[in-house]
Amino acid sequence: MKGTQSCSCRWTRAAKFKGPRAEKNSLMHPIFGYHGRYLRVDLSTGLSTEILLETQLLREYLGGSGLGVALMLKEGAAALNPLAPEAVLAFVFSPLVGSPLTTSAKFAVVSKSPLTERLNDSLASSGFALAGKKTGYDAIVLVGRAEKLSILLIDEHRVRLESAEDLVGFSNRKTQENLLRRFGPEFQTATIGPAGERLVPYATISHDGRHAGRGGSGAVLGSKNIKAIAVRGTRRVAWASPPALMSLAKKLSKKSFGPATAKYRELGTASNLLMFNRLNVLPTRNFQQGSFENAAAISPEELNVTRDRTRSSCAACTIGCEHLYSLKSGDGSVRLEYENLFALGPLCGIDNAEIVLEATRRCDDAGIDTISAGGTIGFAMECAERGLLDAPWLRFGDGNALLRSLDSIVSGKEIGPLLAMGSRRMAMEIGQDSIRFAPQVKGLELPGYDPRGLQMMALGFAVSTRGADHNRSGAYEVDFSEAVDRRNVGPESAHLAVETEDKAALMDSLILCKFLRGIFADLFEESAEILSLVTGWEVTAKELRATAQRIVTAKKRFNILAGWTPSEDTLPLRMLQNALPEDSESHLSAERLASLIKAYNLARGWSEEGWLPLGQAASLPVG
Repeated sequence: MKGTQSCSCRWTRAAKFKGPRAEKNSLMHPIFGYHGRYLRVDLSTGLSTEILLETQLLREYLGGSGLGVALMLKEGAAALNPLAPEAVLAFVFSPLVGSPLTTSAKFAVVSKSPLTERLNDSLASSGFALAGKKTGYDAIVLVGRAEKLSILLIDEHRVRLESAEDLVGFSNRKTQENLLRRFGPEFQTATIGPAGERLVPYATISHDGRHAGRGGSGAVLGSKNIKAIAVRGTRRVAWASPPALMSLAKKLSKKSFGPATAKYRELGTASNLLMFNRLNVLPTRNFQQGSFENAAAISPEELNVTRDRTRSSCAACTIGCEHLYSLKSGDGSVRLEYENLFALGPLCGIDNAEIVLEATRRCDDAGIDTISAGGTIGFAMECAERGLLDAPWLRFGDGNALLRSLDSIVSGKEIGPLLAMGSRRMAMEIGQDSIRFAPQVKGLELPGYDPRGLQMMALGFAVSTRGADHNRSGAYEVDFSEAVDRRNVGPESAHLAVETEDKAALMDSLILCKFLRGIFADLFEESAEILSLVTGWEVTAKELRATAQRIVTAKKRFNILAGWTPSEDTLPLRMLQNALPEDSESHLSAERLASLIKAYNLARGWSEEGWLPLGQAASLPVG
């Protein structure tokens, strides 16, 4: 590849790994559900190598996030600068990808985050997962840096680079349109926008209009001088019990049309907005309030009346939760979900639906995570209003200020370089104790759940290896159940956060959509049946519980190697010093949070502070 980065370059074949692991797994006889190998591409040297994956490693880490963190540990990625050429970025598939199971067309992008300096595992659904696995690999691992902005093409075992210098500064949408014309529909692509090129630490990777990248995987790809990855293949895996798997898939598809997913089909995830507003847990004006006075104006209930809407589905999905709303400007339509609605709406005090949709479109085109963008801009608005930041035009509720801020992040002009840092680094730059109200945990901006009124979620945010993230914990499920008083959670309930985190780790490694969790009576038992039919392994619920715990522990091990300390497991001081103005009972003290964290760590079998016992650490993969 090196030195031949144009359309005239020849295909190069990936060299097969020949070493002690070759006897463990034959390339001629792959495991059911797996190819039994991953592709490692060194963009600096042009060497691409097929490396065998041991059956035991696959069984212990499954795929997706689990296999991703195992590969990160084997590659020694925790000690590396996430934007250095030697840093590691992995696209990881799973044993279920390509199967008839609903919502299984998903993949994980795993790296060290340039925003948090901790593990980042992003998941998304698209045709890229299906085409990527057909290349014949269970993961594609990138290291090194191309000489110039390039497109990486993987056509089964043939690998090459093509110049992407004609795509510099192109939006995700324009880049994907260009690649479709250039390579045809058989190739599926994952791209970065101008934010990824500029190494904005919360830049995303885009595909099919969806994004993977909370935590900045788009910046990691941009640091490798890769504008896009295009994949195509014909190599399929075999299933251990195809008839039984097809029968089970039909049952799951039928259940996915039931009441557990009904609200997502009807209004999408944005339907959470008004419910959270009623409960006073809708973060408003940088978490200064828990309710937004004009939430109804931007709710999906209102949007369904005032503008055109279409519904769509992810690849291989029967739920159909995607809702796209038209822009009055006529510039297409925008996918609206709760997180971008909250982050670009109430969090910044914006009640203009057209502004929120336009801001979403700009984030999508530029390749910017909407939660981090909205969280950082909302923080900047408060700093400006407090006189800590010289930007008199930046005010809550000003839609033009929101759009101007987004444009500055992409262009690098005005206060763009400051906003591009994310709220934690921005607070360290501004000083004046602004870190007290920067809306982040471990550097990752908080999603749309005020932790003071959802205290199981508060624990999930604080201990999450990724930072403030609702998808790696799911502890809000407990808050909305009868198991706890969400405004007065005690340490005796911390084990429930462990349970939701383990469930999330399993689903993120199999991989299945989180929206399916409500259709399983026993996730571990039913997942064991699914995995057994795919792989032929005699898997039990007990084994999968141990697998989920191992994956969570491996993530913690990565972070410890990256420099984690117990002081990181906390929340912004605002959350621990002030009750929600609308609900004085929604108060979370530092002492209560500390007791929850201690109970969580002990429930995991770790030390009170969160350190791993030597036995647990020694059992994990190492580089």
